[in-house]
Amino acid sequence: MARVLLGVSAGIAIYKAADLASVLTRRGDQVYTLMTPNARKFIAPLTFRAVTGQPVFTDTFEDDPEYRPEHISLADWGDVMAIAPATADLIGRIAAGLGDDIVTTTLLAWQKPVVLAPAMNDRMWANPIVQANLEKLRGLGFAVVGPDEGRLACGSIGPGRLAENAKIVAAIDEALSKRRPSEKR
Repeated sequence: MARVLLGVSAGIAIYKAADLASVLTRRGDQVYTLMTPNARKFIAPLTFRAVTGQPVFTDTFEDDPEYRPEHISLADWGDVMAIAPATADLIGRIAAGLGDDIVTTTLLAWQKPVVLAPAMNDRMWANPIVQANLEKLRGLGFAVVGPDEGRLACGSIGPGRLAENAKIVAAIDEALSKRRPSEKR
């Protein structure tokens, strides 16, 4: 059983992320979901809470009188972080080292394996800036799975579909198997 932080960003493939959260939960993993602000425009946090039975984090600075720096405690809690879908925007912000939401601030405090599952329009995927950002992240040790090819939400056909759950789960398992002994519980 692993502790998985599932970061989700704003893209039509987010509905597949809810299924991924369910698959991980059914196999015995604990899944906490972190959502970018725009991700909540596509799907409600309650969806992830319902399929995981776990908290969903949507804001770095909750209006809470007992405020805790959630991004730090989440970085301590998890074993692996998977970001699915990882949009071109989120990939760019991660590559630039920006931390302006719960997903990116947690990632900046993160020191364990990360799996990115990109999903976007095929022309966005082919953009040299997106490819350079991904290459930078691979060089920093991020695992990248997908995208798959097929019909996209915009109607075009090509690379950009979120990888199938089985591929993402396999990448998570591989990342977990490569953890340093000090990272294993």
